[in-house]
Amino acid sequence: MTVKVIDLREPILKQNVADAQQLAARFARSGVFVLNLMSSPGAGKTSLVVQTLKRLPAQIRTAVIEGDVTSKIDAERVEAAGGRALQINTHGACHLDAAMLGRAVDQLELDELDLLIVENVGNLVCPAEFQLGENCRGMVLSVAEGHDKPLKYPLMFTQTEVLALNKIDLLPYTDFDVSACREAVLALNPKMEIFELSCRKQQGLELWIEWLTQRIKSAS
Repeated sequence: MTVKVIDLREPILKQNVADAQQLAARFARSGVFVLNLMSSPGAGKTSLVVQTLKRLPAQIRTAVIEGDVTSKIDAERVEAAGGRALQINTHGACHLDAAMLGRAVDQLELDELDLLIVENVGNLVCPAEFQLGENCRGMVLSVAEGHDKPLKYPLMFTQTEVLALNKIDLLPYTDFDVSACREAVLALNPKMEIFELSCRKQQGLELWIEWLTQRIKSAS
């Protein structure tokens, strides 16, 4: 007897695409720029969000939606830094989807925002597969993770357009090869913008802020 396999993957992704398209239309009507930030756990997404909020021009109105499995630690860090944050707890899911994000967005006045940062659940696999109606998909990779990550998780690097290479202050203490990482990333995605920075030491953030500010202006 042949076992029948039901593939739920395609219907789930198809529904998510439809939901994401509706979100994209809402974002476009409001002129808000939406950055979906992804990484593995501990790479420094929240640190980058906090440093970004501190450095953006004051006239850029910003909110942050934090995705996490259970806690609200990251949202509390953002609010402690003076930002506005909403928390999504996925209760086990390893990524945000467009339906989850839509329910959080319902609680925001999008017309009063210029920038919405979505910090996705820490994971280098699933988040790349779920569109959120965002304007830009970015990722954070820390030098502590190793320069082989583009080869091990190629989908994430092909589905994003900007890479923050974080914790470069730790380079003397690791065998991370920046040139090898850059070569692997650009082989997968020649248009990837790469910023080398350290949130902890507050290095290299100026170019990141300049790039992000220009992208926000282009969406308004």
